[in-house]
Amino acid sequence: MHTGFTGPHAHPGGLPSDVNNDFVVTPNQLRWQPIEPIPADAGEGGKGSYGEGDFVEGLQAVAAAGECSLKEGICIYNYVCTQNMTRADGTGGKVMCNADGDFLIVPQQGALLIATELGKLHVQPCEIVVIPRGIKFSVDLGLGPDSAFARGYILEVFKGHFELPGLGPIGANGLANPRDFEAPVAAFEDKDVDVTYTTVQKYMGKLFSSTQEHSPFDVVAWHGNYYPFKYDLNKFNTINTVSYDHCDPSIFTVLTVPTDEPGVAVADFVIFPKRWMVAEGTFRPPYYHRNCMSEYMGMIHGVYDAKAGGFLPGGASLHSIMAPHGPDATTFQKASTEELVPRYFNGGLAFMFESCYMLKVSKVALEAPHLERDYQMCWQSINKHFKMPEKTST
Repeated sequence: MHTGFTGPHAHPGGLPSDVNNDFVVTPNQLRWQPIEPIPADAGEGGKGSYGEGDFVEGLQAVAAAGECSLKEGICIYNYVCTQNMTRADGTGGKVMCNADGDFLIVPQQGALLIATELGKLHVQPCEIVVIPRGIKFSVDLGLGPDSAFARGYILEVFKGHFELPGLGPIGANGLANPRDFEAPVAAFEDKDVDVTYTTVQKYMGKLFSSTQEHSPFDVVAWHGNYYPFKYDLNKFNTINTVSYDHCDPSIFTVLTVPTDEPGVAVADFVIFPKRWMVAEGTFRPPYYHRNCMSEYMGMIHGVYDAKAGGFLPGGASLHSIMAPHGPDATTFQKASTEELVPRYFNGGLAFMFESCYMLKVSKVALEAPHLERDYQMCWQSINKHFKMPEKTST
């Protein structure tokens, strides 16, 4: 029981929707500094990228591929929010429903209180939440520190659903264990007097809205295997090398969306968690490479062991298919000369959205003030360490 949808629903950032026309082709390595909110008392000269707004208003598309109407492709977003989607006086609020795909939300700063049709989830930084296609939800600022501001990342998949990766030779246990995923219990909300809810429907990349005079969170009970869920990344059982060489980052996969081609993913969600580093005779950071997957990385807290400087919590980078990348010059020098004793890395938590798709970048992201225009400089001071042997006369 709701009004007909009207649109387009206004979005302060002009959320791009057409991958073919609203996104740009570029093979360049890209890196963004953290998105900062505009302070309430900053005036016109205040620094920052976002003012007041809720979760929907704070969505910013960064990169995408495919076509959601064909259920093929992905889209990557940042989000920033300083306001709740529900009204404090209990008279309703705003709800979102994504008809295009599943959302995997990675909070970086500020906890989120997410109400869904199937129940409520309190999600903090170092946790993730997956909201399947078509499930209505609202996002309020959660409890705890930094409760006035929330920031994070989103991976949207148009095809398939997130699942645990096959463990193969690892066996039954390891990586993310099924028992550690949490689903909500029904939270029946009986409100149909003096309330108005606006549903923002994302459909084929565009936003539409309708209203209703009762709470959408009125499910008394539910059962089945299609539901939102959350996971604490601290429970990840890390598998890593104990002899030599650097494992492919797929060994750190939390969730995957497989394609029809074995070993190739629509998307992998990968983390780089606390772990022992013990490899001998090895350059321990990720080696320099070009690869057949697009890599979008974010930083939840601390430092990333492959970038000694410049990659900050709340920031992000995009290394597209076959674009060369690897540790910056400072990291290279340190890793090339340090003593290879066992070391426990507990200095930060980075993650990666990895996809077989070739991603286009939104115009908004390319014009953002927090884009590093000189990112490539982090590799320019790497020295050559080999030369041709001198010729000797015979």
